[in-house]
Amino acid sequence: MRRQAVQLATSRKPKVVKQPEQKFPDYFGANVFGDAAMQNYLNKEAIKAIQNARNTGEKISRNIASSIAEGMKRWALDQGVTHFTHWFQPLTGSTAEKHDSFLNPDGEKAMATFSADELVQQEPDASSLPSGGLRNTFEARGYTAWDPTSPAFIFENTSGKTLCIPTIFVSYTGEALDYKAPLIKALNLLDKAAVDVCKYFDKKVSRVKATLGWEQEYFLVDKALYFARTDLVLAKRSVYGFTPAKGQQLDDHYFGKIPDRVFNFMYELEIEAHKLGIPIRTRHNEVAPGQYEFAPMFEEANLAVDHNQLFMDLIYETAEKHDFIALFHEKPFAGLNGSGKHCNWSMATNTGVNLLSPGKNPSDNLQFLTFFINSIKAVHDHANLIRASIASAGNDHRLGANEAPPAIISIFIGSTLTNLLAEFEKNQINKKSDNPESILVHNIPEILVDNTDRNRTSPFAFTGNKFELRAVGSSASCAGPMTILNTIMANQLVEFKSKVDAKIKNGNTKKIALIETLREEIKASKKILFEGNGYGEDWVKEAKNRGLENKTTTPLALEALESKNAHEVLVKNNIFTKEELEARLEINLEAYILQLQIEGRTITDIARTQIIPAVNKYQNELASTSIALKQAGVNASSNLKILETITQHADAINEKVNKMEKKRAKANTLEKNKEKAHFYASEVLPYYEEIRNHVDELERLIDDEKWPIPKYRELIFVR
Repeated sequence: MRRQAVQLATSRKPKVVKQPEQKFPDYFGANVFGDAAMQNYLNKEAIKAIQNARNTGEKISRNIASSIAEGMKRWALDQGVTHFTHWFQPLTGSTAEKHDSFLNPDGEKAMATFSADELVQQEPDASSLPSGGLRNTFEARGYTAWDPTSPAFIFENTSGKTLCIPTIFVSYTGEALDYKAPLIKALNLLDKAAVDVCKYFDKKVSRVKATLGWEQEYFLVDKALYFARTDLVLAKRSVYGFTPAKGQQLDDHYFGKIPDRVFNFMYELEIEAHKLGIPIRTRHNEVAPGQYEFAPMFEEANLAVDHNQLFMDLIYETAEKHDFIALFHEKPFAGLNGSGKHCNWSMATNTGVNLLSPGKNPSDNLQFLTFFINSIKAVHDHANLIRASIASAGNDHRLGANEAPPAIISIFIGSTLTNLLAEFEKNQINKKSDNPESILVHNIPEILVDNTDRNRTSPFAFTGNKFELRAVGSSASCAGPMTILNTIMANQLVEFKSKVDAKIKNGNTKKIALIETLREEIKASKKILFEGNGYGEDWVKEAKNRGLENKTTTPLALEALESKNAHEVLVKNNIFTKEELEARLEINLEAYILQLQIEGRTITDIARTQIIPAVNKYQNELASTSIALKQAGVNASSNLKILETITQHADAINEKVNKMEKKRAKANTLEKNKEKAHFYASEVLPYYEEIRNHVDELERLIDDEKWPIPKYRELIFVR
């Protein structure tokens, strides 16, 4: 099977991509019910209602919704659409959809209908998707509800087109069962808190939107080789595989020439993404062989999250057209770079100001410093929630290895800003000065990017006009960490404004009150700032001395969701109810357990049904050859030594697989997910690496022709 798969993979030819009928970029957004489509299919009242919903959160009446549904249906039918679906993001981390036809029989004929009720609300099953105990199996009712802030779109495949309506997903009793509903709450919370602080600087500010620019990393593996590896199919990562002589050490893949097969895949993917209004702009080879990246322009965070989820679906489907399988696992191959999803986050006002971009004028600098320092303080105070938001079994393999940031949450801001904050903290304020400008720090350059290096080992790094959350895993939804980040920032801004207002009430000028409070926040949070090498053991020791947490496993990281901190920030701010927060802890723990269960079974299955049988055959051949050599009077000691080594590894595999199975059986008797997850992490998981080490050593000893599964050198180098 391995040889056949390799032959098929190496014989592939680049697939020709059909050129769009329109010129680039005329087809951008062609499959989106955006402003251009609305102008043609909706009346002014309907357009205004959607715009108000997006800009102010105003609810759309059913009468207006009926008009919108009719216009949306006519647009979809004109594009050749036959079905519609409420497109939502359940707590599986992927997307979900239930398709319904526009068809409505009328006697011997049929009509195409689409009502306001069908646009606004649908009823998918709420018991068969993760609920963390919020729903029982017999309590099946759940609702999807239209999110007008994210435009409807048409998803095409080879057999048809479907109108997709972005929605939230809630239970019959109102609990959020998805990523999108809490995210929208967090964004609204940040909007209000940030506007209140912006009023110190500009009374014209009435809206602040969080912005997000994600960078999606992934691997491509030939389809034939993928299906010849049980571990890739089931666990989405290779549980076995010896690092090849050549991996990424020559740095020749990073930004190198894109292979023709991959280029054609990327080209078709970009066409489809642009039709859907996803502003993909960057494509390139990543560091590891077989690893690639796409990145778009910045967008409003809610839309950016939707686009990332949609884009991941597009990657997978388009890859299959080109006989690839896309791997989003954070660490599909040992010894090579893992894949992340860097979330570049900032805030923008309705007046066109990026609140994390330094301005040209001294007065702008104080506004920048206000949001910059409060971002640092927010992450400092709630680092445990950030760590919990990026926790997963896959990301545990990646964090701290091969260019991924460590599990310790720290912030890199560069030497320029580090020095500036130190100066800002130490400078004394002359409260009697008639010139308020005299209390300002030195002018900050408008562009900071070139004033500092980039620290690839930092989980949360400032990169000129935004913060980059680098620790998010490639398979994760951006919505989880974005919900946490925007919530803790909003919470911090509310606390900051309260302190400033109290100082103003005590007789300080606004400017002095702002600067005094900012200095207090710097002093309280500077221990989280770190400019050095996050991979080094010295940092682990230093971080411990600073009091920074190092939660190296998902079960440890998820403990934050039970903390007083989580309830004070997430529950009191109405992002989650107490029950919803508890449910998310259970869902994440269960996902971790299930992933490790799948990996454990896969490790056992491959070892017993593929590796050991191949080893036994080779042992028999070696034994027969040794006997023949002895009978011929030839020294067979080298053969016997190899045979002995192989036997030792095979015996060790059998022994450790049996021990691991007993540990897994014990783990599965534990009733509470928390206890079970910790047991898997501490008692079961170590066997995975031990078994792997023996199998990987056998890969080096067994005749290449007899090794049953594709090797790394065949998997990672795309042809």
